[in-house]
Amino acid sequence: MLMKPVKLRGKKLSLPIIQGGMGIGISRCRLAGSVAKEGGMGVISTAQVGYDDPDFKKDPEAANLRALPEQIKKAKEISGGRGLVGVNVMVVTRLYADYIRTVCEAGVDAIISGAGLPTNLPEYVEGYDVAIAPIVSSEKSAKVILKFWDRKYHRTADFLVIEGPRAGGHLGFSREQLDDMENLDYDGEIRKIIAVKKEYEEKYGVTMPVFVAGGMFTPEDVRHALELGADGIQAASRFVATEECDACDAFKEAYLHAKPEDAVIIKSPVGMPGRALKNAFIDKMNANPGKVTYCFNCMKGCNPATAPYCISLALINAVVGNLDEGVIFCGSRVGEINEMTTVPELIKELTV
Repeated sequence: MLMKPVKLRGKKLSLPIIQGGMGIGISRCRLAGSVAKEGGMGVISTAQVGYDDPDFKKDPEAANLRALPEQIKKAKEISGGRGLVGVNVMVVTRLYADYIRTVCEAGVDAIISGAGLPTNLPEYVEGYDVAIAPIVSSEKSAKVILKFWDRKYHRTADFLVIEGPRAGGHLGFSREQLDDMENLDYDGEIRKIIAVKKEYEEKYGVTMPVFVAGGMFTPEDVRHALELGADGIQAASRFVATEECDACDAFKEAYLHAKPEDAVIIKSPVGMPGRALKNAFIDKMNANPGKVTYCFNCMKGCNPATAPYCISLALINAVVGNLDEGVIFCGSRVGEINEMTTVPELIKELTV
């Protein structure tokens, strides 16, 4: 077996496979708990995690903060004490610090944070036994965040998630880079990031496992990531077409029927490029941008006065099955998914 157990802040992850966080509501307790049960890390997305709370529209932040501890508790119950349960918290979340402290109080095992550099994350987890990881997409971003944590907090990351250009959702690349992916030497970038983290491993006398994300679909992809020097992988899109995924059947069916050319780059109202399935909603917004009529006030960088639509509402519509009015985030290789499976079967397939 090529994959080896790793330790994240003293906690053993027997199978170094992370199920990537997918919001809104795609990865909640059922999916995360099921992945953890197989020995991997199941990840709950905190993005509007309380979307189905009866009082969500009245007070979305309160609903989200209520839902988080409940989702973490349920995921741990499903896991049966195996694996790890983590959360993904976007830096652009307005109540970022509140989300971090809430999940720490709830006993989450790990926090993965991207959509920006999580410069203040160590401050918010102070006093809690939780592993933390920034999502980085370049050697430059890895250098910046690890140097900042070293100088300001005198600590380093417990692990790293390197997210490449083939990932889904909001992406840490320019539109130009995404349009020219074939000419990006991303293998070289991964090796450079791994070299950067070695300096801090030596300084702090720790190991900092690395997980490669973006386009992780086959055992061959996993082997390649390990050959580059990674310790494991993070996969998201492949977990959508599982019985345990928290999304509705219509959302899963959209993945199963998708063609390779259906995965397109969109400009999110958040101000970042994102990858989603081309559908009636995307076509409508491209032809005739709409207008935000209600703002959830959820993310920095989103101006409801100029945004063509509300990203939260669009993602909520998708997860409940109103696909023609929703954004369906996906990875670049979604067209390769053509059958439903289960978490145990998928984990077995990806384990090398």
